[in-house]
Amino acid sequence: MAVKLRLRRMGKKKQPIYKIVAADARSPRDGKFIEDLGLYNPLTKPHTVNLKEERVNYWLSNGAQPTDTVRSLLRQKGITLKKELQKRGLSEEKIAEELEKWEKMKEASVSTAKRAPKAKETIEPKAEEPVEEQVLPAEENEEKTSEESTTEVKGAASDED
Repeated sequence: MAVKLRLRRMGKKKQPIYKIVAADARSPRDGKFIEDLGLYNPLTKPHTVNLKEERVNYWLSNGAQPTDTVRSLLRQKGITLKKELQKRGLSEEKIAEELEKWEKMKEASVSTAKRAPKAKETIEPKAEEPVEEQVLPAEENEEKTSEESTTEVKGAASDED
């Protein structure tokens, strides 16, 4: 049986709340599931993700495949990083250190993103180049080609007569 970690839609119309569940890959989205692993609310600012980390790790270690969205949520919570560090065979102290570094880096990137000015404000207009320099050679070529084409058409008409 192929197990997937995926979202199960709950809530009201236009107000979705998702349960993160372990389910058989063949069952429908909102159908039968094996175990409830957490909750995801996309409507709160910032979105809320509550997970049972031990159970998620259990299912991942037993071969369950997360969907793309669930994989993204696991990355945001640092669960995939912790699992990778455990695979490398690092001690619990080293794992805790790495997770702290990751948290600080994540907080720093969020705070700089909030303080950074919008992209439209930072782009300065480029100095405009004179348009005439670029257009003149093209106009001369067009005039020559139009004269040549009219002579060819006249020559072709005279040959037919």
